Amino acid sequence: MASDDTPSPRFVFPKWANYLLPGLIVIALGGGPYVATLAGLGASAEALNEGYRPDQPVPYSHKLHAGELGIDCRYCHTTVDEESFAAIPPTQTCMNCHQKIRPESEKLALVRKSHETGEPIPWKKVHDLGDYAYFNHSMHVNKGVACVQCHGRVDRMEVVEQKEPLSMGWCLDCHREPEPRLRPRDEVTEMGWHPPADQSREELGKKLAEEYEIPGEDYMTNCSLCHR
Repeated sequence: MASDDTPSPRFVFPKWANYLLPGLIVIALGGGPYVATLAGLGASAEALNEGYRPDQPVPYSHKLHAGELGIDCRYCHTTVDEESFAAIPPTQTCMNCHQKIRPESEKLALVRKSHETGEPIPWKKVHDLGDYAYFNHSMHVNKGVACVQCHGRVDRMEVVEQKEPLSMGWCLDCHREPEPRLRPRDEVTEMGWHPPADQSREELGKKLAEEYEIPGEDYMTNCSLCHR
């Protein structure tokens, strides 16, 4: 029987296998720093948000304006009870007062420049939900959910920070049991509000939930309510 003189293949593995070793070396050397960096970014205030306290381009003090001066939230955030978003005030809102009050202050230099040029002040957003979640400010405000419930005592904040996690679990806690968190509509912007002495927050909340026609837990915890 004739022998098979066909030469054996010189290469056992396909040509692309040559790139496996360099690839494994890159993964081994770069994998650790990559995971550490990813974990660091994921645990940062900008990602988790709670405690996020960015420096703003203008040193605006909520403690002074909302606290000491008692300016209502809606004077600046004009759409909070009418639209899904809380509007950032235009520069003209600032100048309504500061054309007369401390008009030459160095702290207001960017405000004056914005007013002269028409370029908006690049305010940094503090409370920022993911695009996968739908939130309507007016719906909550008109159902008796106060600003302080989500934003904390901004009237005591020199620099605004995020006090609550704004996580799905945190939202669901309220949606399952909204009654203790409700107050009369005309008190939603009052930071230091307390229920009447003869009525507990829970009792008042149950009454308001019925008056404001707030749905039950099955509706309030339906996924499609927030994830549309």
